[in-house]
Amino acid sequence: MIYSSAIVPVNPEGETPLTRAQAWEGLVLKARDARLFLPPGLCTRCDVVEESASHIVREATIAGADLREIITFEPQNKVTFFQATGPREGAIINELFEGADGTLHLRFYCYLGLRGKAPNGPEERAEQEWMSGDKGYKSALLSTLKRTRELLAEGRL
Repeated sequence: MIYSSAIVPVNPEGETPLTRAQAWEGLVLKARDARLFLPPGLCTRCDVVEESASHIVREATIAGADLREIITFEPQNKVTFFQATGPREGAIINELFEGADGTLHLRFYCYLGLRGKAPNGPEERAEQEWMSGDKGYKSALLSTLKRTRELLAEGRL
């Protein structure tokens, strides 16, 4: 089983401040079309194939892997990506919350396994190491906030 977690401030010093509503809108846009937020060429397809008031289902190709995700929304708070098909199974969560000092933070955490791989085997250990490293999900949180600021500056948010 893979568990990873990372937390970053939404409004570090020197950055254009985002409100909770703006950060939330960025998370929703990321759920609807990962191509807007991931490095160029990493996500080559991202289509919403089902939609309701509480969730969407998207089919995407990310890093060459086809996947299907059921994505649920807790408005202004949490987006959960359930890995229905693809190389991983489990859940990835992006959550907005206020710290003890009242500042807004974005947290990533996940509980995942790799389909067809030995539990806690070398593949899962490598995935755990990548997720927890500098190029893992902490960098994804930072790039999500950066892209949200760019969309805001462009008047698209």
